[in-house]
Formats: sequence, structure tokens, C-alpha cells
Amino acid sequence: MATEIKPRKVLDKIKPYSPGKPIWELQEELGLDKVIKLASNENPLGPSPKGIEAISAGLTELNRYPDADTAALKEAIAGKLDVKKEQLIVTNGADELITLMSEAFLDEGDEIVVPSPSFSEYDFGADLMGATVVPVPFDEGFQFNVQKILDAITEKTKLLYICSPNNPTGTYLSKSDFDELVAAVPKRVLIVFDGAYSHYATAEDYTDGLEYVRADKNVLVLQTFSKVYGLAGLRVGFGAAPETVIQTILKVKEPFNVNSLAQAAAKAAIADDEHVNASIESNTSGAKELYQAFSELGLSYVETTSNFILVQLGPDAEKLYNDLLAKGVIVRYGKIWGLPEYVRVTIGTKEENEFFVEVLKEVLSK
Repeated sequence: MATEIKPRKVLDKIKPYSPGKPIWELQEELGLDKVIKLASNENPLGPSPKGIEAISAGLTELNRYPDADTAALKEAIAGKLDVKKEQLIVTNGADELITLMSEAFLDEGDEIVVPSPSFSEYDFGADLMGATVVPVPFDEGFQFNVQKILDAITEKTKLLYICSPNNPTGTYLSKSDFDELVAAVPKRVLIVFDGAYSHYATAEDYTDGLEYVRADKNVLVLQTFSKVYGLAGLRVGFGAAPETVIQTILKVKEPFNVNSLAQAAAKAAIADDEHVNASIESNTSGAKELYQAFSELGLSYVETTSNFILVQLGPDAEKLYNDLLAKGVIVRYGKIWGLPEYVRVTIGTKEENEFFVEVLKEVLSK
């Protein structure tokens, strides 16, 4: 029976998030024995071993509600990052925090400024609240342009998103450029620095944004346990910001938003330096292997400061993407970011990278 219940008008412009195809689905669909997923920027080394141990230890307490204040995890994050517990909020993945910020700060008619292309959830949060997304195109090579970003700010601007390293381009905003932004952006605008991939950024002039939180600037730094810590399946993210900003966001947060196993695993993982360092080393060597392969194949790519590489496959990119799928390699097609000639490839293990390159050579030679 057709319903006559009318949804909110803002839903007309919202499209559901389209995740990368899971391994099992492609195996069932095509009857493939071997499938590798290089589409979702997950850690190919797996979850933090210390995190796994913490999950096992917490299983017998699942009859209890999780700590609504995430006190132990906030204590661990504060100690690791040299910020105050009062400057932290822990959420069900970084995605939830983006939605909470939208609910806390955006009214209908407000604006957010986003260098483009970038992470689609920023747009989702604004659309949900009836706010307007103001995209700022990158310069050549997907480089940030500070002046263009500043010029996009109006009296209606509430949030400015800076994803650095940026998803999907892998490029970053230098510290000197971020200094310029922080100094020039009106204090009524919250600068959201998305550092989901900050652990992978090794450039000398990179900043993870936390120094600005410590200095009580109008900056919120967003980080996640889904990437370098390998806990994507548990959904844990957090924000660090001035205490007044955190208190405002807490007003719209659900009380038990992060489950107890996720809290325990994240608390252990943030202290697992061995796993983090191994993940970064694997990523660095994997990037070099893929750079060499792309160069040998005559493919243009964007040098990354993250755990993925944006590769230009040309006018046949969609066909090549589907050809890769058919042979068991899942990457991310760039049309969703307005980049129909590109795919984004997560840097995998040595074995995964080699399999990907082998299959890529096959589909390119057709």
C-alpha cells in the first residue's frame, strides 16, 4: 500500500551513501575465488592486536550499557595527544560527529565551505539541516588555494571543512597555509580539520591541527580509529576542540553512541605504537611500489600523503573499473566526486598491490 506520509523537503537533495562493494558480495556475484578490496582505505594489516585483546576481555560485560561519557577512552586520547579531556568528544565513527556538528551549528539557509572534491559526508550533514554547500575547486594538481577558500566565506558561513590529507585526492594543506586560514577566518566560523588520514602524512610542513586546539583556536580536529588503527568495523571517531564547542555538540549527542567493545578496543589501540608504525611503514613502501607500476604503465597519478592514490585511467576509466571488478579487484570509481577519468586505489599489502598491478596490466592491454 502506498503511503501518503510526506518526507522533509531537504531529503529531495540527499542521496544515500554508496559504500564500496564488499568482498563476499563480489565473490558470490561472479563466482571468484580471489578478491581483494582496495576501495575503502582500510588498514590492510588488520586491526591493532592490542585492540583485539581488549575486545576479548570485554565480552563478559556486554550485559551492561557502555559508558555514555567514554571517560576511560577520553583519558587515553587526552594523554596521547596532549589535550584536555574536556576538549574531546567520542562518536560512532567520524561520520556521526559530522552529523552532530551539522545538527548543533547549522540552521536552514546557513552555509558550509568545502574544498572540492572531498568527503561526501560534509555535504550530507549540511543537506540534512537545509544548509547550503559552497564548494571551492582545487587548483591544478588538486592543491588547496587559501585565498579562494577565504573568498568563499560569507556572512552565512558557519563551518569550513579542511580535509588534510584530503579524501579522495591525497593532497594536504601546509602548516603555513593553515596558519593563514586560522588568522583570517572570522571567529564565528568553526574550522573543521578532518585528520582521518593524518598518521600517514610525513611531509615536514604538515600539521595535524591539534596544536591549534591546544592554543584554543576556533578549530575542531576530527580523527578516527578506522584507518591506521584498523578498527573500521567498530566505528569509533573523535573530535578535539575548545571546550565551549564540545559542550555545544554534546547537547545533540545520543547517550550511548559508542559501544563498550569499541571503547575498549580504541583505548588499547591508541597505545599500540608497534602496530601504528608497522602500518605507516607498509603504507610508505606500498605507495612507492604503486608509483613505479603506474609510471611504467604510463598512468598519471597524484602523489599521496595518505593510504590511497588517485590514478587517472582516462576516458575509459569506468570500463576499466568494471573490468577490474570482473577479475576480483575492487577499487573506487571517481565519478562520485566528479572525476570520471579517475579511480582511487587503497594501498594494500605487498601481495595485494602485486595482484592489483597484474590485473591492471591485463585490463589495460585489452
